[in-house]
Amino acid sequence: MTGTEPGAGRRPGADADPQGRSPRAAALGDAARPGAGEVTATVIVNAPAATVFAALTAWERQGEWIPFTRVRVTQGDGGAGSSVEAVTQVGPAVLRDEMRVVKLDPPYEIRVVHYGRILRGPGVLRCTPMGPARTQVVWHEWFHLPGGNAGRFAWPVVWPGSKVGLTQALRRFARLVEAGVLP
Repeated sequence: MTGTEPGAGRRPGADADPQGRSPRAAALGDAARPGAGEVTATVIVNAPAATVFAALTAWERQGEWIPFTRVRVTQGDGGAGSSVEAVTQVGPAVLRDEMRVVKLDPPYEIRVVHYGRILRGPGVLRCTPMGPARTQVVWHEWFHLPGGNAGRFAWPVVWPGSKVGLTQALRRFARLVEAGVLP
């Protein structure tokens, strides 16, 4: 390098904030920091990683595998920097999940930050190829718990339902991908 190239003299990760977050994630403030409510679900999909990744990023089709949920892109093209809204409704209860897509690394990783009033915190979906037609999907969320100390005490009661719900959604997702319904 001569020092005149774009990025010359910059250290690796210089675009990240002190916590290592991308500029997009850092712009979301405290929502981009992991919260205490952590949940993970995993599934194996008998399909190539590129197919699985394409199905995961077909945002507006997520309602086909996430129960009671409608999803739409509210800003952008669904890629990095886009805003996505997921509205889950069971009877009169409505939960609006607003998220920003902060990173897409096809066909391996999708990073989002939930920035709504109730759901806040980062999430990641990882696709790990296990051969040419088999992919492990790991869905991991780190939610901020609403309600202060009451939320922290309630989390052990709520967490099993969250894990079961994510796991069931991923299993349905796998079946739809394997059947060729998604993407």
